[in-house]
Amino acid sequence: QVQLVESGGGLVQAGGSLRLSCAASGRTFSNLSMGWFRQAPGKEREFVAAISRIGSSTYYANSVKGRFTMSRDNAKNTLYLQMNSLKPEDTAVYYCAAGSTMGSSRPRDYDSWGQGTQVTVSS
Repeated sequence: QVQLVESGGGLVQAGGSLRLSCAASGRTFSNLSMGWFRQAPGKEREFVAAISRIGSSTYYANSVKGRFTMSRDNAKNTLYLQMNSLKPEDTAVYYCAAGSTMGSSRPRDYDSWGQGTQVTVSS
């Protein structure tokens, strides 16, 4: 497993933007596929976005496609999620995750998880 720490969450108004970061510790970051998930109270953890090992391919949930952009900087061992045009329904705890299955949208395919960062979008 790799240690992951999310940051960048906060309170924003609808239509605003946030950039989430996920700092990874360890020597295996570049060998891992990464994903972002989110979980709202009372709901299952849902897929947001995924990125391949070197960042050449990205995958997005339909609910965020066109608004969110995922990227990674392997030299800095950091994962990013740029969130634009935020909506109240984006409110959730956001988690980054690492795994070996490229582009997976299933939580079970990820082995390492951060503790999450809260994103709250007000209207």
